[in-house]
Amino acid sequence: MSAKIEATGFLNDLDRVAQVRSQVANSLGRMVDTLKQSELEGASSSGQLGLERDIEDLAVASKNLQQGVFRLLVLGDMKRGKSTFLNALIGENLLPSDVNPCTAILTVLRYGLEKKVTVHFNDGTRPEQLDFKTFKQRYTIDPGEAKQLEQQKKQAFPNIDCAIVEYPLPLLQRGVEIVDSPGLNDTEARNELSLGYINNCHAILFVLRASQPCTLGERRYLENYIKGRGLTVFFLVNAWDQVRESLIDPDDTEELEEAATKLRRVFKANLAEYCVADGYDLYEERVFELSSLKALRLRVKNPDAALADTGFPEFMGALNIFLTQERAISELRQARTLARQAATHVGEAIARRIPLLDQDVNELKQRINSVEPEFVKLTEIRDQFQDEIRNLRDRRARAIADSFRTYVLNLEHTFEQDFLQYQPNLQFMDFFSQGKREAFAAELEKSFQQYVNDKFCAWSLTVQKDMEAAFTQLSSRAANYGASYTQVTDQITAKLTGQKIQTRTNASTEDDSPAWAKWAMGLVSLARGNLAGVAMAGAGFDWQNILLNFLTVTSIAVVASSMFGIMLGPLWLGLIGLGMGVAQADQSRKELVKATKKELVKHLPQVAQEQWQPIYSAIQECFDSYEREVIKRINDDIQSRKAELENLLQQKTSHEINRENEINRLKGIEKSVLSDSQNVETAYQNLLRV
Repeated sequence: MSAKIEATGFLNDLDRVAQVRSQVANSLGRMVDTLKQSELEGASSSGQLGLERDIEDLAVASKNLQQGVFRLLVLGDMKRGKSTFLNALIGENLLPSDVNPCTAILTVLRYGLEKKVTVHFNDGTRPEQLDFKTFKQRYTIDPGEAKQLEQQKKQAFPNIDCAIVEYPLPLLQRGVEIVDSPGLNDTEARNELSLGYINNCHAILFVLRASQPCTLGERRYLENYIKGRGLTVFFLVNAWDQVRESLIDPDDTEELEEAATKLRRVFKANLAEYCVADGYDLYEERVFELSSLKALRLRVKNPDAALADTGFPEFMGALNIFLTQERAISELRQARTLARQAATHVGEAIARRIPLLDQDVNELKQRINSVEPEFVKLTEIRDQFQDEIRNLRDRRARAIADSFRTYVLNLEHTFEQDFLQYQPNLQFMDFFSQGKREAFAAELEKSFQQYVNDKFCAWSLTVQKDMEAAFTQLSSRAANYGASYTQVTDQITAKLTGQKIQTRTNASTEDDSPAWAKWAMGLVSLARGNLAGVAMAGAGFDWQNILLNFLTVTSIAVVASSMFGIMLGPLWLGLIGLGMGVAQADQSRKELVKATKKELVKHLPQVAQEQWQPIYSAIQECFDSYEREVIKRINDDIQSRKAELENLLQQKTSHEINRENEINRLKGIEKSVLSDSQNVETAYQNLLRV
């Protein structure tokens, strides 16, 4: 926790990164314009060069960099001080952070010239603009009301999508966007909405409270939604100054140090596993002790306050390193790869084109016909890779679906021990009161669903490891197939131009691979915010999202309902049949677990069988989405190469081409594209050196 940075330094760094991103975006945009103009002019000269895929990829990357933001998602249970933390970050008591009410809707903070709030609805209602006072009054609720809604499985504001808060804050002007979420124990539906934002955020700021270290609910959320997803999480232990206030003698430094040391041990024991990336322990760079209320009071009086002893300088230093180095460099590395890729593609296309300008129509036809066997080889490479993807898909889908069936059937062996920690308090005499029976039934159902949720997610973690291994394997195979593909395309060029192509033994895999292989290897990402720490994280699709949505949303609800709904009736009969002799709650709890297990065991085979096919299909879809994009990109490459030759032949057949003018035009295109590619490279290298 040693990194420190002044607020002005942080803003300057963000501003510098924003400028670099803009420069790179402009360079990519110019490359797009150059290539579009080239293809337009080529239609009336020597033919187009087949650069559609490069144009599309560069355009998307340029737009993402130009419009992209560093999006931070603030998560945490209710009453952890999330809004107070954000107000301290902003420097104004802007968001609802009173003692009792709590934020009840997702709130997105972004830059705007004027302070305003716009509420967006999900039922077709037009967005509504409010002043901040009205917003606070209308969209905050009492924690007691939130708890009641949670028990009723209702949302506080079901027709609200989110609120957009615009604010002229320098931090936001530098390309930062902050998403403030409701408390994690709001409702499952609201948790799912927060989960949806996780997939579009660059980092998570998980707020905890020093006086309530790592509750069971917080651990469950981390386990179910965060663990194993390659997300960058900063843990902010709020209200750390209250550790002193809770002591009998706040001025006793020895007592304070002892209390703080104990707390730190508890937090580290619970959070350390979420602070490991690529085998490195990042706990000191990811966990921070904050005093948000103290920081807010200081900043309200003085916006430029140093905030010493609040934890904010240390946290801002770590956040600065992540946003301006780790995250920014990752984005620009991908932009550099695309720029290099386009420059190489253009250079190779022009190198093939120029020698063909001297050939007459008949000679050109002969050369085109001579490379037909090589094009057949390209399609064979495509088909081989496709078969390998499908074979791996089917093996993994069956193995994972089978593992679920085995896992479910084995639940009976550990149920009695596992379920005791979930079971609500039981007073046996309460069963003779209808109102108390109904309340207990609701609590028991919720506890059972949580048990199923936790067990299901524990199994899903093994699934994620299997899938990561599978996509790592595909990444490696893509590199091999890409190398074979490049050898064949070099043969095509040699036959067409009559010039021997030097074997590329010294080129890196990244530079040497065809564009489709770069994508398949995870070197190129066109999806914003997709930086999970696995081999395929860079690919322009998110297999983890496909899998996670199924495992944590759809199937858990289905499994819990199918298990519990058919068990509840027989369970009550079994409990009442125990008789009045059961006097102690502990014995009643044991009998309840036994009765629950008895019913559970009856239905486990049915659940295992019913869920086998949905899980099998979900795993298949992860591979199918990958296959569709890979094959499309290979087909596009093959077709563009064929179209390039067909266009030239068509142009030569229709009219005489001015060789000198055409060479000058092509050389000018190559020079322009190479210049912009070098600009991207320079910007990237400059950022690395800072």
